[in-house]
Amino acid sequence: MKLLSTWAVACLAAQAAGAALSHKLDGLTIREHPNAAKRALLQKYVTWDEHSLFIKGERIMLFSGEFHPFRLPVSTLYIDIFQKVKALGFNCVSFYVDWALVEGKPGEYRADGIFDLDPFFDAAKEAGIYLLARPGPYINAEVSGGGFPGWLQRINATLRTSDPEYLKATDNYMSHVSSTIAKAQITNGGPVILFQPENEYSGACCGYEDFPDAAYMQYVEDQARNAGIVVPLISNDASPSGHNVPGSGKGAVDIYGHDSYPLGFDCANPSTWPSGDLPTNFHQLHLEQSPTTPYSLVEFQGGAFDPWGGSSFASCAELLNNEFERVFYKNDFSFGVAFMNLYMIFGGTNWGNLGHPGGYTSYDYGSVITESRNITREKYSELKLLGNFAKVSPSYLVATPGNATTSTYTSTADLTVTPLLGSNSSASSFFVIRHTDYSSQDSVGYKLRLPTSAGSLTIPQLGGSLTLSGRDSKIHVVDYDVAGTNILYSTAEVFTWKDFGNEKVLVVYGGPNEHHELAVSSKSSVSVVEGSSSGIISKQKGNAVVISWDVSSTRRIVKVGDLKIFLLDRNSAYNYWVPQVPASGATPGFASDENTSSSIIVKAGYLVRTAYLQGSDLHLTADFNATTSIEVIGAPSKAKNLVINGNKASVKVDKNGIWSTSVKYTAPKIDLPSLKNLKWKSLDTLPEIQNSYDDSLWTVASHESTNNNIGSPLKTPTSLYSSDYGFHTGILIYRGYFVANGDEKTFFLETQGGTAFGSSVWINETHVGSWAGTSVDSSYNATYTLPSLKSGKSYVITVVVDNMGLDEDWTVGSDEMKDPRGILNYELSGHSANAITWKLTGNLGGEDYRDKVRGPLNEGGLYAERQGFHQPQPPTQKWKSSSPLDGLSNAGIRFYSTSFDLDLPKGWDVPLYFNFANSTSPPSTYRVQLYVNGYQYGKYVNNIGPQMSYPVPEGILNYQGTNWLALSLWAQGDDGAKLDSLELVSTTPVLTALSGIESVDQPKYKARSGVY
Repeated sequence: MKLLSTWAVACLAAQAAGAALSHKLDGLTIREHPNAAKRALLQKYVTWDEHSLFIKGERIMLFSGEFHPFRLPVSTLYIDIFQKVKALGFNCVSFYVDWALVEGKPGEYRADGIFDLDPFFDAAKEAGIYLLARPGPYINAEVSGGGFPGWLQRINATLRTSDPEYLKATDNYMSHVSSTIAKAQITNGGPVILFQPENEYSGACCGYEDFPDAAYMQYVEDQARNAGIVVPLISNDASPSGHNVPGSGKGAVDIYGHDSYPLGFDCANPSTWPSGDLPTNFHQLHLEQSPTTPYSLVEFQGGAFDPWGGSSFASCAELLNNEFERVFYKNDFSFGVAFMNLYMIFGGTNWGNLGHPGGYTSYDYGSVITESRNITREKYSELKLLGNFAKVSPSYLVATPGNATTSTYTSTADLTVTPLLGSNSSASSFFVIRHTDYSSQDSVGYKLRLPTSAGSLTIPQLGGSLTLSGRDSKIHVVDYDVAGTNILYSTAEVFTWKDFGNEKVLVVYGGPNEHHELAVSSKSSVSVVEGSSSGIISKQKGNAVVISWDVSSTRRIVKVGDLKIFLLDRNSAYNYWVPQVPASGATPGFASDENTSSSIIVKAGYLVRTAYLQGSDLHLTADFNATTSIEVIGAPSKAKNLVINGNKASVKVDKNGIWSTSVKYTAPKIDLPSLKNLKWKSLDTLPEIQNSYDDSLWTVASHESTNNNIGSPLKTPTSLYSSDYGFHTGILIYRGYFVANGDEKTFFLETQGGTAFGSSVWINETHVGSWAGTSVDSSYNATYTLPSLKSGKSYVITVVVDNMGLDEDWTVGSDEMKDPRGILNYELSGHSANAITWKLTGNLGGEDYRDKVRGPLNEGGLYAERQGFHQPQPPTQKWKSSSPLDGLSNAGIRFYSTSFDLDLPKGWDVPLYFNFANSTSPPSTYRVQLYVNGYQYGKYVNNIGPQMSYPVPEGILNYQGTNWLALSLWAQGDDGAKLDSLELVSTTPVLTALSGIESVDQPKYKARSGVY
């Protein structure tokens, strides 16, 4: 606590010293970048005070979600994600860059094609979404090595420290990526407004004592600044521990932020909310650590990762569901959070071996937008309510958070209220109410005692009782400004409000069967202008008119003066959208852009993407998954016609000026091929066990030592660590030569490939055993019984190891990404270790990887992969006709290839999945890699799971054209293996406004030089 206080004092001292570098806006002091030249670039773009950021002079809450472009390698789909984020009411996206994907070879930075960031920046700008750039160099992110390229295993230095060897290794990457990001900054007309150096630089272990290393953090920050980064630097502490806070000296950031995953990752028990996990002290810690900057949650839990053998991301979505959002996110609001980034908003896919061994191919994360880009989870709709509330409640940002209490504001200690009290800048106050036992599933009746401009009031005033249902939370507003009309209080929650010139509209909602009350500072009469007036009571109380009602599933509209109040139930509110209508053009622009003049309110169904005026036509772009009634509230006066997805609609206008129409949905026929009936061709992809195989071009394992400080000292005469020889991804193969003496009985082997890895061993063509893998073991020791060997005869031991990715750990000093892959130790009975000479291979070329389009991680070391047979149009003419559904009759690895055509209807978003099945008990031990048009889009481990369904996006799949499908089938048991089934399936087609989806580059097979 003393240390935190010291930092707080330092922050305050820095604030005072920097007073000359400040200016006044909205009556509040704004802190700017301390360097005068850089400040001059920033001052009209990005500034901040203790309450919030200002973008182009506008005070703004940043409500953000995490989205990694490398996990959706189809750039023409970026706009889809950004528009779905924008539709939540959000205004920002945070993104990582994965170093391992763009510098697979030291000194060779390649960020073109699917790794090009420019289309990502362009899509964000088109959607009107700001960006927080987080390029690392370390990112964690459940990616292989935490984003570190495998060749860092050869750096004899502690990673993420001031060791010169490590710093030198980062220079090329940080220079290039920061320069690219710099060109997309807001100062250059781009969407990037914040930059995060490093990530979760928050703790050390394992004998490393120089932490925190201010010089190291300063080095990373200087890398960014020297490359042209001028936007503010923000941190992401792994917990609110106060590392590198502003004013703390060298390595300090401009704005302090931290992350929090309070409910954890126990997806196997999705209904369990452990006690003590709801944060309660974040505001107090913020005041102690960084009082001069806006409170920032740079990563707050939006879902959960799921490990091999886990319970599935569907369970994670259930654990971190709409109830979690209502309780935990509103709790964050009670702290006065001004920048809140949810990790993840869209997870995507760990295609092409990019994931770490703690997770499988899917990175759905249980997030609000599914891996297949659907928004059918209720948590999406719930989050939309909160996002739009934040968007229209800027007074929240200057309200002062108070202490949580069970007595001051409510009639029962079963409930806790945290106030955010209005100040001279804004009279608005906000009261966040939750169950004292936040996990309670009870419904509790209560009354409120709230301070208002009309004095302290006990609410409801007109009788009845309020209700807080189990696992619910609410934000009650007091003296809430709706375009000059004061809402004295509302127990129903605010979704949005608009000033349409001739009238104002306020939309509020409540939960099922709840009673609510709202007071307007007005002496105007109350009239019900839509719906039944039954149960609606109004009464003048002093200078306010009070309205009470019971929540109904039927919308009712109450008019007070020029204000119309829409009374909704929560489920109905889910169907409302608030698209921005730009003053010109068809794209919404950013929240602070002058071309954004207004919004409309649209009641629709699945998704409303954009709205814009073109002459007298009001255009909506929207998606539909069912026949949908549409209403437009607040249509611009210039608008005479409604055009939906380019089609003019027949519109009715009711007495309240609400436009209504409908869109008919008729699902198209989706004709998909039967994969089992395709013409499959196959070949043996483990020719290495054959006596005739030539491995003369293989890499000799000749290093007698290793620079890998984690794997030192060696247990073997020469290093058998794959990364020592440039092989960092996918399946590894070793060949060990020896001459038998007749005394060989057993072969001991220690292999390591990361969690859920497997391995197999042959001596010549005889399978001597396999390790099928488990969900928890990252390495394995086995002693295999050998067949009788003939003295004096040469033999080859072939070992296949499945590398599941490199480990990650944000703790400085652990260097877990250096955990070696491959063979760690061996012993052949009757021989010394020197009796075996080893060669090894992985992907063809290792760090000189051949497929520059799909990147350094996409291919492994199987024969078919080295040849490039997984790419379109492989030379299968002489291959055997056989199917993976027939499989192998003994242990081995076989490769299968086929093709099929798709002709899916345009104008429809049709998610497609490759589904496997597991019908045997116990499950057969086999492993599959799924390649689609050359891209590895699935790693299936039959005996571990849990993933059996693999979505592949349009753009990787050619929806109107030919597709090439390939699989490797690795049977680890002597009885062989076959697929129980393999099907290509679709889910509900979505009639979409999304267009222009282009297939990514899909290089075809071409004979490779130097192949073996």
